[in-house]
Amino acid sequence: MALKGNLRDFNTTQLLNLIHLARKTGTLTVESRNGTARLCFKDGKLIFAALDRQDGRLVDVLIRAGKLQPEQLKGFDLTRLQDDKVLGLKLIEAGYVTQQDILNSLRAQMLDVVYRLFSWNEGVFRFEPDLQVLQNRIPVPMDLENIIMEGARRLREVERLKEELPDLDIPVRLTSRPEAIRKVQLSAEEWRVISQVNGRNTIEQIMRRLNMDEIQIRRIIYGLLQAGLIELGAPPPATPPPGVPARGPGSGVSRSVVEKLINYFRRL
Repeated sequence: MALKGNLRDFNTTQLLNLIHLARKTGTLTVESRNGTARLCFKDGKLIFAALDRQDGRLVDVLIRAGKLQPEQLKGFDLTRLQDDKVLGLKLIEAGYVTQQDILNSLRAQMLDVVYRLFSWNEGVFRFEPDLQVLQNRIPVPMDLENIIMEGARRLREVERLKEELPDLDIPVRLTSRPEAIRKVQLSAEEWRVISQVNGRNTIEQIMRRLNMDEIQIRRIIYGLLQAGLIELGAPPPATPPPGVPARGPGSGVSRSVVEKLINYFRRL
């Protein structure tokens, strides 16, 4: 029987603790507005994780990790090589990657998915005692205890960053001193964010376009703000409640008219 629920009532930390302590084996699927995550466990250990349409195929994981170039796959018939274990051996034999490259890339992919899940506050989940998702994939066992501790630490960091940067629905623009950017050494992730800063894109839009999680974008934006490389723009105008027309230019009553009305009523 599947275990079902909502993250509002049973959050990610509690879910992972339950799986860890009960040494559960099965697949956890979480669906929310942030996407769909699938995590597989065996005897209470995380062995696989994928997000949205990324099915966790080894080829895709290695390319995203920068360990493999698409042109290196021209000699492989990927339609026949569906088993990642077989494909991994062939890539190692070809000298394109090492066994450690494969394991490190898969671990990084799994951690990226599960740490994103910690920031999800809403969504439905179900845990089923099967591992169909894992078919043809390479399981990499990871202890949940350390993952839960790091996830909790990241949540505390998010709360701290929220105090410094409470609103993500606000545009950011480059500083008026362009020479400042040339003098600072930025990471690849920071350059990706800078490339999306145009005075119109909000922080949340940049986060979604770059497929980042909340802690990543808050940390990078806060760092760029502190370095004086970007500036916050004006927040978007508030939308009037339904049925209340937006006030157009000149629709307000001028101060002089109000004063004339007050003086008029005083004379009555």
